[in-house]
Amino acid sequence: QVQLVESGGGLVQAGDSLRLSCAASGRTFSNYVMGWFRQAPGKEREFVARISRNSNTAYADSVKGRFTISRDNAKATVYLQMNSLKPEDTAVYYCASGSTLSLRVQSYDYWGQGTQVTVSS
Repeated sequence: QVQLVESGGGLVQAGDSLRLSCAASGRTFSNYVMGWFRQAPGKEREFVARISRNSNTAYADSVKGRFTISRDNAKATVYLQMNSLKPEDTAVYYCASGSTLSLRVQSYDYWGQGTQVTVSS
């Protein structure tokens, strides 16, 4: 029953930065593993980044070194700082919560509505 709402998407140029936010409802945010996924037109939804309850992180190879995931349990919010954006980063970005450290889409139980990120060249 977790409600997730993403924000911060938009249209930027290659090389620019963008910070996405995901606000969660309820008082149990700190109990969940949080992840960011993205889906480009005609493609499957793919893993981007994950952060555990202990703030251990994992990233897809395609974003490692450019993106940073973080969480603020007091604000019940997870962030995705995206630097050095590339046109191939263009996608709808989704926030998700789960109970394991899995990087698989199927392992996450709750999803936000998504926010569009478009990177032009």
